[in-house]
Amino acid sequence: MTGAEIRSQFLEFFHQRGHEVVRGSSLVPEKDPTLLFTNAGMVQFKDVFLGNESRACLRAASAQRCLRLSGKHNDLEEVGRDTYHHTLFEMLGNWSFGDYYKREAIEWAWQLLTQEWRLPKHRLYATVFTTDDDAERCWQSATDIGHDRILRFGEQENFWEMGETGPCGPCSEIHIDRGADACDHQHVPGHRCGVNVGCARYIELWNLVFIQYNRQPSGALEELRAKHVDTGAGLERLAAVLQGVRSNYDTDLFRNLIRFTEDHAKRRYGQDAHDDLAFRVIADHSRALSFMIADGVVPGNEGRGYVLRRILRRAARHARHLGFTEPFLWRVTEAVADTMGAAYPEVVERRDHIESVIRTEEERFAETLGKGLALLDQERQALRERQASELPGEIAFRLYDTYGFPLDMTQDILREDGLTVDTAGFDRCMDEQRRRGRDARKGPAEVGVGHGAFVSRFLGDRVYEAEAEILALYRDGEEHPEAREGDQVHIVTAETPFYGESGGQVGDRGEIATADGARVEVTDTQKPRADLSVHVGIVRHGSVRRGQRVRLRIDRAWREAARLNHSATHILHAVLRQRLGAHVRQAGSLVAPDRLRFDFTHPTGIDDATLAVIEEDTNAHIRENAAVTSAEMSYDEAIKRGALAFFGDKYGDRVRVIQMGDFSIELCGGTHVQRTGDIGVFKLRGESGVAAGVRRVEAMTGPGALASIRERELTLRQLGELVKGNESEVAEKVERLLAQQRELERQLQQLRQQLAGSQSEDLVGQAFTARGGFKVVAAQVDSVDQPRLLEMADALRERLGSGVVVLASGTGDRVNLLAAVTKDLAKQVHAGQLIGKLAPIVGGRGGGRPELAQAGGKDVSKIGDALKAARELFE
Repeated sequence: MTGAEIRSQFLEFFHQRGHEVVRGSSLVPEKDPTLLFTNAGMVQFKDVFLGNESRACLRAASAQRCLRLSGKHNDLEEVGRDTYHHTLFEMLGNWSFGDYYKREAIEWAWQLLTQEWRLPKHRLYATVFTTDDDAERCWQSATDIGHDRILRFGEQENFWEMGETGPCGPCSEIHIDRGADACDHQHVPGHRCGVNVGCARYIELWNLVFIQYNRQPSGALEELRAKHVDTGAGLERLAAVLQGVRSNYDTDLFRNLIRFTEDHAKRRYGQDAHDDLAFRVIADHSRALSFMIADGVVPGNEGRGYVLRRILRRAARHARHLGFTEPFLWRVTEAVADTMGAAYPEVVERRDHIESVIRTEEERFAETLGKGLALLDQERQALRERQASELPGEIAFRLYDTYGFPLDMTQDILREDGLTVDTAGFDRCMDEQRRRGRDARKGPAEVGVGHGAFVSRFLGDRVYEAEAEILALYRDGEEHPEAREGDQVHIVTAETPFYGESGGQVGDRGEIATADGARVEVTDTQKPRADLSVHVGIVRHGSVRRGQRVRLRIDRAWREAARLNHSATHILHAVLRQRLGAHVRQAGSLVAPDRLRFDFTHPTGIDDATLAVIEEDTNAHIRENAAVTSAEMSYDEAIKRGALAFFGDKYGDRVRVIQMGDFSIELCGGTHVQRTGDIGVFKLRGESGVAAGVRRVEAMTGPGALASIRERELTLRQLGELVKGNESEVAEKVERLLAQQRELERQLQQLRQQLAGSQSEDLVGQAFTARGGFKVVAAQVDSVDQPRLLEMADALRERLGSGVVVLASGTGDRVNLLAAVTKDLAKQVHAGQLIGKLAPIVGGRGGGRPELAQAGGKDVSKIGDALKAARELFE
């Protein structure tokens, strides 16, 4: 029975029992940015379990691809080392949403395993939560399992939770005894095989979770209004059992991947333990990489992107072990697509993109992988010589910081020799690097004072002027009751119309004035906390004091210009996701009055034609003149409405949702236009890469964009006047001029070569015979640059046939020195050593190859002495 047949039979079994067969969700949870990856089939039904959403059908079944690489569920260390853990696996599941409960879930699971798939009953065991008498009674009454094979375990084994918070409940697992010869701990002293003891003899096949609680952030369990069933059976383990093989990697789900690597590595799986580990890691990680990238994840330095990078680099290290010196993992995507494409067509449809992302990341890591492994080998040898077992934390950090080795990869390599890493030392180095980074980013306008418990309420992006009381006033980082003319200050007021810098949008400017004529110029507004805005400025006239009522006025033109650019970033984000794919995610932004900058996840550069389409699509949305609405609502409600929210971003219970027409809806606290048409026009200024997997576009809007277009038109007109043609002829005429320039440069090079030949004839006449019988030219040639000096040396060597050339030239206050030796004398006279003796005389240093060496110097007056020394070496 193939893996595909097992998947199909499972879904059909539950379809016949009233379950709606639903498509598995993305590995990136669409409605839950608090969860890094989809780690179970129930993730897409989380809101149903919590009572926030209802479904027409109360029963469902699916095949869900899952990743367990982080947080509560992380199997990475076991992957490849045993034969039944994986980074990516398929979970076959059936669900009841307040419908059937424990008895039916247990009865149907037993029927499928023992009646449909005919697994031997005497080899199956059921486990239940230690206090779950009801589940045990259901096993005894609804199945014919032996009562001695119903076992009780505690919270670690039989209480399932999707994460630190969320739906959870007791569970009942089904394990199978694969026989004593399947145990992988036979040589461990004191080991006794059994369920949940960690050996490969007894493995879990199916987990039946009875969802009845919601785990609160405090850790408390809240009883749900309805009780649900959530089950998960690992397809890979089922396939191993039903296909009669000991290892998941011997099933048809993995054999094609391993065979693909075997064919390219010219090695065979099953012949060497270290090779087998590498084969398994590559097979497993290639599946995970393909699906992660297909679902929009790209390599990065945080969050999902960093997880992808970690497993890619782990796989690349194992590929190096098998002898692959060039990028190889990207090729394995072919075998992944062939094996899994029928069930998951996205890995076929997006294969070019998947290959491109993996290959680019492999090529980047290949540059440092070899050097990092060499350093690690040296350190391993040093540990053996010292009879030590722990790698110093600073070495592990150097491997991470210089060579790109994730800490867990270093630990993985050392584990092969029974060695560990000083993780506390590694963390200290990491903390120190972060501190240096923070210090380097501090600027004079940074708000670093401690502002106590003050709260300053932002009045909204349509308020431009207001009155408020000064709650706190700071000078030089310390609180003061008063500030006078010339003082640089930080001012906190009870309320403010000033927008504090956040979400990439720069802070407002303006002024704070008092009734008696004092005035503070506000040059920036910072937002150290969500509920605090701090006005940064300088007292221009009079004095201000704590407790005083003041008038706050923002620079309206500054705010309006920033507003246009901020709204444009939302439209641009939507267009990028539509044109490039759902993997596009905002990775940073700058919204200033004069320009906008938008960083986003994408693995490769964007060609000019695609950029033109992106610009046109953005302008098309602007021309729609769609309404821009703002609404405050609960976070959960915002997500239900489809608002974009991303893992790692911090959101409160109440969020602000900005919607533009039907094409953009995002969580955002910034200032925006009322209709998209207010933006006027959007003009891209450029696209570039800022980090691995992160691209940047820069643009302008409204008056700024028009001014930029006019500036370009003026430049084009001026170019036309210079080349004596109209604007449409500029490109053709400039190309013609460049062609003429290239021809003139070619002719000039010919003349230089002729001149060098002519000068070389004169210099050959100055040659003298060295003690060894060969000719030597040691001469000064005035005002000759390094390239021409090389040309002259080549001409002289050709004319001498056999000899040595030493040339020196003074240009301004710099000396160019050169030594050249014909091939037949290279073993007798070393040009590099010769130049090394002469260069110090003119105040320089130099060296080079046996046949050619160069140096620079600072003392033109010593050229004669250097040439005299050269002659004396040979005469």
